[in-house]
Formats: sequence, C-alpha cells, structure tokens
Amino acid sequence: MSQSAVKASGVSDAPDAGRWKALVFIALAQLMVVLDATIVNIALPSAQQDLGISDGNRQWVVTAYALAFGGLLLFGGRIADLWGRKRTFVTGLAGFAVASALGGAATNEAMMFGSRALQGVFGALLAPAALSLLAVMFTDAKERAKAFGIYGAIAGGGGAVGLILGGFLTEYLNWRWTFFVNIPFAVIAAAGAYLVIREPKGSRNRSPLDIPGVVLSTLGLVALVYGFTRAESNGWSDATTVGMFVGAAVLLLSFVFVEARVKAPLLPLRVITERNRGGIYLSLGLAVIAMFGLFLFLTYYLQVVKGYTPVKTGFAFLPMIAGMITGSTQIGARLMTRVAPRLLMGPGFLVAAAGMLFLTQLEINTSYAGVLLPGMLLLGLGMGTAFMPAMSMATMGVEPRDAGVASAMVNTSQQVGGAIGTALLNTIAASATTLYIADHMGGASSRSQQQLVQLQGQVQGYTSAIWFAVGILVVAAAIALTFVNAGRPGGPAVSGSGAGDAAEDELPIPVVAH
Repeated sequence: MSQSAVKASGVSDAPDAGRWKALVFIALAQLMVVLDATIVNIALPSAQQDLGISDGNRQWVVTAYALAFGGLLLFGGRIADLWGRKRTFVTGLAGFAVASALGGAATNEAMMFGSRALQGVFGALLAPAALSLLAVMFTDAKERAKAFGIYGAIAGGGGAVGLILGGFLTEYLNWRWTFFVNIPFAVIAAAGAYLVIREPKGSRNRSPLDIPGVVLSTLGLVALVYGFTRAESNGWSDATTVGMFVGAAVLLLSFVFVEARVKAPLLPLRVITERNRGGIYLSLGLAVIAMFGLFLFLTYYLQVVKGYTPVKTGFAFLPMIAGMITGSTQIGARLMTRVAPRLLMGPGFLVAAAGMLFLTQLEINTSYAGVLLPGMLLLGLGMGTAFMPAMSMATMGVEPRDAGVASAMVNTSQQVGGAIGTALLNTIAASATTLYIADHMGGASSRSQQQLVQLQGQVQGYTSAIWFAVGILVVAAAIALTFVNAGRPGGPAVSGSGAGDAAEDELPIPVVAH
C-alpha cells in the first residue's frame, strides 16, 4: 500500500509506542475467555449437585454460553468497528466480570443459566475487539508475527490451562471459584487497556447498523449451534434437531442475500469471498472441530478409564500446552516472515493429524509416556504452528473499517467449529461404544467382566471418533494449501486469485494495520 494511500485512508502509519504493553492486557483478556470455555466443564459435576440441576438441564450451563457467544459474535465485531475497539473491549471485560460474579453467586439453575448467557453476550463483544485491536496496532510484519504468535499460543493452549486451573479450584476450593477467578483477570485487563491502549484514528466504520443482518445472522448462528448441541443429546433424526438445521440454513442463506444488497452490510461479503481469508476461516473451523472433540474424549479417558483426579488430568495436558506455545511462538512466529502462510498452516495441520494418529492407539492400559505424551506433543506443535499464521492472516488485507467483523469471523469459525466438533465426534463415539458393547457383552458372565467390556467400549468409541478427527485435519491441511495463496509478508505476490485480489495477495505489509 503506497504512503499516499495510507495518508488518504486517514489512518496513522506510525506504530503505537505502547503496543507491547497493550498486548499484555489483550492477551490476558483472551486467556480469560479461552479459560472459561474449559474451566467450567471441570466444575460442572459439583455445581450441578449444589444447585440441584437435573441431568437433562445440565447441558445448558455450556449451551447458554455457546449460543449467546456464537450467535452474537458478528454483531460484536460490527459494534467494535462502529463504537471503537478500545471502548468495546473495556465494556466487554466489565460485563464479563459482572456476569462471572453472578455465576459464582448463583443459588439456583435459572441464575446459573442466565449468568452463562450474559457471559456469552459480553464475550461476543470482547473477543473480536481484542483481535482487531492487535490487527490495527501492530504494523511491522516481524512484530505482527510475534504478537500473533503469543495470541495464537493463548488461543490454542488456554483451554488446556483451564483444565488444570479448573481441577485445582474445584478440588481444593469449590466450583464457585471457577467463576470468581475471572474477576481479577477482567479488572486488571480493563484497567490496563484503559490506560495503555490508544486506538489508531480513522479506523472506525461509522456506517449505520444493518439491523436485518444482525437479526438474521444471530438467529441463524444460534439455530446452527443449538442444532448441533441438541443432536448430541437427542440424536440427529430428532424432529427439533432437523428443524433447527433447516431453519439455520434458511436464515443464513437469507443473511447472505441481504448482505449482498444493503449499503452498509453487517458482514461485507468482500471479507469472506477473498480466497485467503475464506480458506483460513474454513480450515480453522475444521481444525477446531477435530480439537474440541479430542479435549472432551481425553478428559473422560483420563478420569473415567485411567482414574486420574481432575488436577492430575489437567497436568496430563501440559505437553499439549508446551507444544502449542513452542509451535506458535518459536516455529510459527520465526518462520512467518520467511515462508508463505500456507507452508506453515498445511504442514502444521498434518503434524497435528500425526499426533491424532498416535491417539487412535488408545487402550485401557495404554502407557501415558508411550502414546499420550508424543501424541499430545505433536498435536500441540502442529496446531500452534498453524494457528499463528491463521490468526494473523485472517485480518490481513481487510480495510481498517472491516477489522472488527473480520476478527469476529475468526472467533465465529472457532465457536461454531467447537459446537460441531463436540456434537459430531461425541455422536460417532457413542455409536461405536454401543455397537462394541452389544457385540461383546454376551460373553461377559461376571460383573467385573461386564465393567471391563463397558470400559473397552468407551475406549473403542473414543478411538473411532479420533480416526474421524484425523481425516478432518487432513482436509483442513488440503484447504489451507489450496486456498491460502498469499506470499510471505514482505515478499512477492503470489498469483492465482484473480485480478480483483491482486492488491490483497501482495501483502507487503498488513493493510489493516495502517
């Protein structure tokens, strides 16, 4: 982008002097949001017992958050562009803290479900604002690579950290602290952001809000996420499940139709139709499908089959965290300015698939050091290496006024991918377990033999689902290698996306960062 074009855009070219301090508080806020996704899962059995939540309703502790967060992300991204990213970020943090306090103080299931939905609402403001702030504050290609390396490591590894922290808090304090722990995170991040972050001028999108787009996208994403969560508990042929999927398809197609025709769309189609960003959203969503299901299976495998405590389970995930941090900050960040992004994303997803292949060998008496350790280490390395350029590229090349909504699309692909992954892989695992038990229970005469068959059936279910996850990661790698054709930042353009995308493919420096 020429200097005259930068000046004409009205956005300052000088990097913000406090950008690295700002990164600390943005990363802290991201850690809080990602931690919350898994920390509550560890505490759920204790909270369910204390509050008298039925088995049929307990899923709403997770689902209420997922519906609000996933459904409102695009709206949150647009609010960040319109209202200001710093203001939206601080407001999201304050609201998330209040909602967490309500969750920790919950006295009945209605209060718990309401607080979780409120957390989702403010999370949908906070997450896209955090990512778009990074996009507009880091202008140098090498600095951007380091910043997104840190952010990518947190986005990928924070969920596993949540398992450790959730285990400690639940085992040694009580489940309420899994909510209260968010408050100091939010207060520190909000205070720091207020004092340190200076958003570049001229990067807002002051167009009027697209109300039909907000309604259609929110209802469509809510229907899609709820359809997958319901499929997990009620089956894929359930009338309401099918109705949700049909409704989601109609609403989202209507959303695309409206966005193509309104003057100021909620999601400008230029954000997702550019081949690099489209490829990133799709491959990232598929990778998260594989990863979220695995988190759940390994948690159950370690606690139910191997008999690990919640704390020991959390520590068992440490190799994955170490792999993600290494892949993101050491491999991804160092190579981001030297090789094309697809050459990090494609191989990264394939290394993660190799880690998954190790985990298809799980049995009741599997050695942690022989199978789980190398499998999780490879999975973490691959995901960390792939996530880092994906996070950075997802906001590269967009106009400054679209930074918030482009960031929201990253979070939306992850959130929807997580919902799909949990439901899809759980259903595959449950079906494989049922078949195994039906085939083998006849030969089990004693109670101990029957329990052994049930455990073997569970492990068989997990490995069957993990095979599917391997395939999904291979597809994600193929999409990244095929669609993402941008050259390395600072390198020559890569042709092949058509004349209309030439300016964005060149990417000498991230356009959004000016």
